[in-house]
Amino acid sequence: MSVMGVSTDLLKEISRNERVDMDRLRRGVEAGRVVVPFNPLHSPKPCGIGEGLSVKINVNVGTSRDRAVLEEELEKVRIAQRYGADAIMDLSTGGDIDAIRRRIVKESSMPVGTVPIYQIGLTMARRSAVVDMDEDDMFNGFVQHAKDGVDFMTVHCGITREVVDRLKRSPRVTDVVSRGGSFLVAWILHNEKENPFYENFDYLLELAKEHEVTLSLGDGMRPGCIHDATDGAQVQELIVLGELVQRCRKAGVQCMVEGPGHVPLDQVEANVRLEKSICDGAPFYVLGPLVTDIAPGYDHITSAIGGALAAYHGADFLCYVTPAEHLSLPTPDDVKEGVIASKIAAHAADVARGRGRERDMRMAEARRELDWESMYREALDPDKAKEYRARGSTAESDGCSMCGDVCAIKLVQKYLRNE
Repeated sequence: MSVMGVSTDLLKEISRNERVDMDRLRRGVEAGRVVVPFNPLHSPKPCGIGEGLSVKINVNVGTSRDRAVLEEELEKVRIAQRYGADAIMDLSTGGDIDAIRRRIVKESSMPVGTVPIYQIGLTMARRSAVVDMDEDDMFNGFVQHAKDGVDFMTVHCGITREVVDRLKRSPRVTDVVSRGGSFLVAWILHNEKENPFYENFDYLLELAKEHEVTLSLGDGMRPGCIHDATDGAQVQELIVLGELVQRCRKAGVQCMVEGPGHVPLDQVEANVRLEKSICDGAPFYVLGPLVTDIAPGYDHITSAIGGALAAYHGADFLCYVTPAEHLSLPTPDDVKEGVIASKIAAHAADVARGRGRERDMRMAEARRELDWESMYREALDPDKAKEYRARGSTAESDGCSMCGDVCAIKLVQKYLRNE
């Protein structure tokens, strides 16, 4: 027995792990407000994303033309798994893309996502031009990724000719920053045809259902700077995606909706509420959002600020950002920094929404007792915590080098507990 293609066994495991009522979870999946990306060819650890569940985070990995080292990407997958990511997306654009994707699927216990049009568009671009993509190749790419075990795929179905016309009239600064979105905008303008993924959306739904793949409805019009946030092109695409969400549900296909992007702090809540309203509560998957444009090298921080606020107001799935964003392909160390920043954002939102506070209480109690081993167990990054405490020296072996022999906790406990 299954709901929207999700088996009862998967629901039971998620219900147990998340400590949520099984009937409530089932209703969420049935209504399309919870998704469980799970391709049986991969069979990852079950991960529920959506209403009433903990905030999840995704980690992007993948090669580029300038650096295509498979082992490095696999190390990034291992780091993501070690530090608590919930899903992986392979965005490879260099090297043997098929082989890299298959290895990442094999090595990952988490759901794996891809953006099939990257491979199709880049293959064509290196032969002639992106605008020469063939419609059949677009859909065949989707099928190939599904056959390789990919659990969820980003497909930019909301970029229609009407949306592109809106973009042409827009006073945007950064135009289109979505790679997949740019491929389709260029294709539509050059060929003067409708987006094949929109025009043949029913066929895409047939393929998704047949191969048990969750659709991630891509935001090709996401803002690339805070000036462009919540403009006409972004909102018009979102309206199209809201219509496609209903078609997914009617066809029995799981879907989530992708969102911005660069959004100033005062517009984050409005963006989440807009998506939840227009898309009838579909799980919302946001990149960041980044709340300022002036922090290259620190965009994992700008992203975590926006991600915490977005998740507090109802975003369900945070795509991490690394310190290398806008600058280079991230290293394994960059990936770790991005994962931790995103985990902090997700946990902060969960706590504010009434989940996960027990861990903070355990940390507080360990700090009260100066129980360092217990503190390390609760820390998101125990190794870094140990490394920092070991720096410097102190005569008080149970304190740290910040306060040394005037540790506030020790001082107050000595008199408060001995009254």
